[in-house]
Amino acid sequence: MNTTFQPTCLRWARERAGLSTDDLASKLGVSQDKVSAWEVSGELTLSLAEKLANATHTPLGYLFLSEPPVENLPIRDFRTVGAEVASRPSPDLLDTIYDALRRQEWYRDYLVASAGEPLEFVGSLKVSEDILMSAERIRSLIAWDAGSRAQASSWEIALSKQIDAVEEIGVLVMRSGIVGNNTHRPLSVSEFRGFALSDEYAPIVFINSRDAKAAQMFTLAHELVHILLGVSGVSNLNRTYPSQDSTERFCNAVAAELLVPLSDLRIQWAGVHTYPDWIARLTRYFKVSSLVILRRLHDAGYLAREEFDKLYNDELAQFTPKLRKNEGGDFYLTLCARLGGRFVSALVESTLEGRTQYRDAFHLLGVAKADTVHTLAQRIGVMA
Repeated sequence: MNTTFQPTCLRWARERAGLSTDDLASKLGVSQDKVSAWEVSGELTLSLAEKLANATHTPLGYLFLSEPPVENLPIRDFRTVGAEVASRPSPDLLDTIYDALRRQEWYRDYLVASAGEPLEFVGSLKVSEDILMSAERIRSLIAWDAGSRAQASSWEIALSKQIDAVEEIGVLVMRSGIVGNNTHRPLSVSEFRGFALSDEYAPIVFINSRDAKAAQMFTLAHELVHILLGVSGVSNLNRTYPSQDSTERFCNAVAAELLVPLSDLRIQWAGVHTYPDWIARLTRYFKVSSLVILRRLHDAGYLAREEFDKLYNDELAQFTPKLRKNEGGDFYLTLCARLGGRFVSALVESTLEGRTQYRDAFHLLGVAKADTVHTLAQRIGVMA
């Protein structure tokens, strides 16, 4: 028996998920003509409506509305494509942000109940402040040492060490390339590269791990500046010189100085500028992308505008990040990376002590069994 829905809601659900009529038909095992017919008549069985909702990651109740809902991000949207505001957020981005907000709420309550103190550095910067002084203030909290990163044997190790340093001061760093633990829902790098959830107790930086390691390093720095500004938001960071937004300009400028200090760049430039592979040498040393290196050389006056534009555009043409494979390997290590070691340790400890119910832990961790929590506790060294 067919149920009648608003055709606009059915079409909205498909387009919201970024699917063509052919894509949706394939997912549901029906013909493309059938999908097109639904979007005209609004008539389909409740069983197919449930499948459509699952395939498009849309709450089933939305399909019963008289008109499509307006979905806005719960935080500021700093994403741009060129000079234009980015398109409406996908279900993957929305679900990822709301998942992070739920975890932030739990962690904040956990800290307050444990007599934790608010973090004084959250909201301590203003966009009107000097870039060099702002970067130096962050360095007083966290070791952003280009020399140490240069000694790291790989980009992954350099990034991991920097993440550990950020978590050490109380900022939760979550890094994932999928929605939750669902490997069939990869996050799009073109849609967003990271976001920041500012909070005086439980600030969160989220990094899209499907991005290149060098880009992830810049995202970490950029979103950290958002935390110190006290401004939550989602960014795509397609260019190191950002849109017209003053907040994004400030975050990019401070992040660039954190990762590639001009004083250090001048020393390195003197030793490599005569080599034909000077860009590669500088990216290996600073563990950032070639685009960031070119930007900083332009900032330092080593590249005139015309030369910078040519080199930048040449690099940009080949800078499209390779689509990274779905995350695999050790499940427990991957889970800690996705949710942040500080968060996972606190949640597992609270659960084993009986302060957090197992069903709540399952939901926050994205697991289904108590044995998984116990094994996780052993792996990370948490005892009740």
